[in-house]
Amino acid sequence: MKIRRVIGEKGQIVVPKDIREHLGIKPGTKIIFEVKEKEVILRPFKDPKQFVEEFCTVPKKLTKKIDIEKIREKQIEEEYRIH
Repeated sequence: MKIRRVIGEKGQIVVPKDIREHLGIKPGTKIIFEVKEKEVILRPFKDPKQFVEEFCTVPKKLTKKIDIEKIREKQIEEEYRIH
């Protein structure tokens, strides 16, 4: 997505609604500006502790036990299957 904006007299820009919605940015959201050479990356700020907690949370959809060995065996069978 590319949207052109003009920087105002005070050096301010308005983040377009489509981009705010895509990034989940709402009034009061903390953001990070990251500068890489001649580019600026804008992203919502995530507290490292909150990020780790969300990353380590198991979704409720995974209530069924997964049989890893069965999955591995099936993959091996498919890889070495002679056609």
